[in-house]
Amino acid sequence: MKKLMISLSLLLMLALLSAQDKPLNIVVLGAHPDDCEADAGGLAIMYANMGHRVKFVSLTNGDAGHFDKGGGALARIRHAESLEAAKIYGVEEYVILNNHDGELMPTLENRHQVIREIRTWNADIVIGPRPNDYHPDHRNTAILMQDAAYLVIVPNVVPEVPPLEKNPVFLFAMDRFQKPSPFEPHVAVDIDEVFMQKIAGMAAHESQHFEWLPWTSGTLESIPEDKEARLENLAKRRPFSPTKDVRECLRLWYGDHADNVNHVEAFEICEYGKRPGKAELLRLFPMLPQ
Repeated sequence: MKKLMISLSLLLMLALLSAQDKPLNIVVLGAHPDDCEADAGGLAIMYANMGHRVKFVSLTNGDAGHFDKGGGALARIRHAESLEAAKIYGVEEYVILNNHDGELMPTLENRHQVIREIRTWNADIVIGPRPNDYHPDHRNTAILMQDAAYLVIVPNVVPEVPPLEKNPVFLFAMDRFQKPSPFEPHVAVDIDEVFMQKIAGMAAHESQHFEWLPWTSGTLESIPEDKEARLENLAKRRPFSPTKDVRECLRLWYGDHADNVNHVEAFEICEYGKRPGKAELLRLFPMLPQ
């Protein structure tokens, strides 16, 4: 009996080592080209550097977000910018669905497309926005993610694509909206080492970060022309600094080092998907201190 127990322990250890060696598959869902980069760009870089597979999916083509461009011409610009960001991050695939910017709805067709994207990537983790947000496209992206969270394992839904054998962990990306409920961080990742690379990928979306968004805030004239100065400008505008709650979450994972973290990405576990414990989260987030 003792020999049998030792053999079973050895098999379990080998299985765990095998699972750790297998690349993770991550899907990040955004409403628009550039949303994935802002929500999880640092994390994507870290996963890619460690040999894991990341796919970005934009649920709209971004054809409305500009003050003097639009339609197909703008969609093509946004597509090219996305491909450039993917190169900077090491993202393996960047999918842009052909839905109009500002018109995304949680339809059955869109739900099925989200299920397809998750299944074909055999996702271990799916990241997207929370359902309370200023932009209807963001809110509806969150609804579509939540609606897919259980159905990805149901064989008779989208039967032409094999269902996942296990439900992924679904995560909400960090935001600062307070109503009806504030963001609750469960995992926080120090992205200091890759922060400027994250900013560079965001900066690839020139039409957004150096044209459209400054125009909406009335700061277009203050955007510098020099590339390096633009990166510094964007880094100051989007510092991704930890809030008090996120800092507390960082301490759970990093201990005293959390006090020295300047830039962070944090995530809330969506209760509709798999509910991981600490050991599972450490496996899914291998960049965290083990």
